[in-house]
Amino acid sequence: MTINIPFKCAPANKMANSDKDISYSDLKALLTKSNKGLLVVDVRTKEEVDRGHIPGSIHIPVDTVESALALDPAEFQAKYGVPKPPLDTPELVFHCQMGRRGGVATDKARGLGFQKAVNYAGGYQEWSEKEGR
Repeated sequence: MTINIPFKCAPANKMANSDKDISYSDLKALLTKSNKGLLVVDVRTKEEVDRGHIPGSIHIPVDTVESALALDPAEFQAKYGVPKPPLDTPELVFHCQMGRRGGVATDKARGLGFQKAVNYAGGYQEWSEKEGR
């Protein structure tokens, strides 16, 4: 017996799925309210970040996300200038240029116990288009 399950592929920047991704409007709302618990992590390369970034984000390249999140709180604070988020933080957002690396970083964070981590699937590309930058 064969079971056909329809599967639809979408570009990474269009993959707002389940509880892992958030939209531009959701991220904008989080950034607009004064939210001390929000941490937006840009996982692009330094060269990409130097060309522009989401205000308030911190830079942790995708290949160092696991080691960064494994740091003890004092080391994390010293290295990144912000408090390390607790495992149950409700607002830990990763993003890259178009969504793929942000999704990888989100999966890595969830694997370390940050179960509510999300990916801004539109990435900096969508952000800069909507913000006129």
